[in-house]
Amino acid sequence: MPLIPPPFASTPETAFTRLLTIMDDLRLNCPWDKKQTLESIRHLTIEETYELSDAILGGDMAEIKTELGDIMLHLVFYARIASETNDFNITDVLNGICDKLVNRHPHIYGDVDVNDENDVKRNWEQIKLKEGNRSVLAGVPASLPALVKASRIQEKARGVGFDWEEKGQVWAKVEEEMQEFRNEFNAEDESAIDHEKAESEFGDLLFSLINYARFISINPEDALEKTNRKFIKRFTYLEKKAGETGRQLHDMSLAEMDVFWEEAKKV
Repeated sequence: MPLIPPPFASTPETAFTRLLTIMDDLRLNCPWDKKQTLESIRHLTIEETYELSDAILGGDMAEIKTELGDIMLHLVFYARIASETNDFNITDVLNGICDKLVNRHPHIYGDVDVNDENDVKRNWEQIKLKEGNRSVLAGVPASLPALVKASRIQEKARGVGFDWEEKGQVWAKVEEEMQEFRNEFNAEDESAIDHEKAESEFGDLLFSLINYARFISINPEDALEKTNRKFIKRFTYLEKKAGETGRQLHDMSLAEMDVFWEEAKKV
């Protein structure tokens, strides 16, 4: 039986070594950990990432610390599995990211001058192209949620200078896309509406709104999630108040429900 690792580490180096030691022990001795593959823990990593996101949005520092530990475990787990096939190990992973950071920050580790964060982003994308990326958009994962993907696409395009000059132009584009979307529903005959075209125009409208959010420094994913949480809180209050009167929501009129909804806004 492996020795139980010391319960406390006083430095980042000893704490990281402790984690690696535990991971080695689990991989060798725990029936569950021994069975895992890169593919089998992938969905768990995604879940942990969302849990970290929830903790950040909730401003729960204790939970953020916990979720960061869970994600750190997953990173070490992947590296341990890969080391068993001699593909790479944790040292290779850490050296790889260190080399990347040094190479992509020539204003820190070289003789390149920058004026602001936009210069840094432009340099970053140009360096990636020199490293062999076929497109500045190649680094945007295909499986990203569409809203997040739109933000990343726009940020990367901006990094090479493909962007509007000022926010008024972007808002004009939002209004243009809104009108085009509305035009798709002007037909009096519902059957004459081209829903595929309407869907396309709606996508254009969302894309332009996300673009405007970027111009005024609003993260659209965070904004939408906060609105989701706000709606859930108010709707839950509505359900609770309806229950206190012995009624179900489907038995109430919209006017009756709206009374509780307005109350929820003040809670």
